[in-house]
Amino acid sequence: MNQDLEHLRLLSIFHYVVAAIAFLFCLFPMIYVVLGGLMLSHRLDGSAQPPPQFVGWLILVFGLGLLLCGLAFAVCLVLAGRCLEAHRHHTFCLVMAALACTFMPFGTVLGVFTIIVLIRPSVRDLFPHTVPPAKAS
Repeated sequence: MNQDLEHLRLLSIFHYVVAAIAFLFCLFPMIYVVLGGLMLSHRLDGSAQPPPQFVGWLILVFGLGLLLCGLAFAVCLVLAGRCLEAHRHHTFCLVMAALACTFMPFGTVLGVFTIIVLIRPSVRDLFPHTVPPAKAS
């Protein structure tokens, strides 16, 4: 029991660390946002034939989409770390552990260890069980 609490505490700290790394990596799409903005403001018109306007919008929207997805992932990792620390939302923590496996190599290690810890029956018992509401008859 004491070891399970220590594992959950360490996993929550590592979730914060991987979330910070994910946040830094999600800033890379800002290159696309800046490039698309420069194309729309006609500051890249050094050639005789400038690209059409929709190309600038396409690059800008693509960069913003990647940026928002990365931010959402980092925020969800922070939330999963807080949930692990408070022993709440077991299913959310499992889902985030599975999604973290796609963020190689740090997220993969974190996700695998989180799944290993969370599927233990002794750890599952630390999370409060929510009873679904009774159906009205």
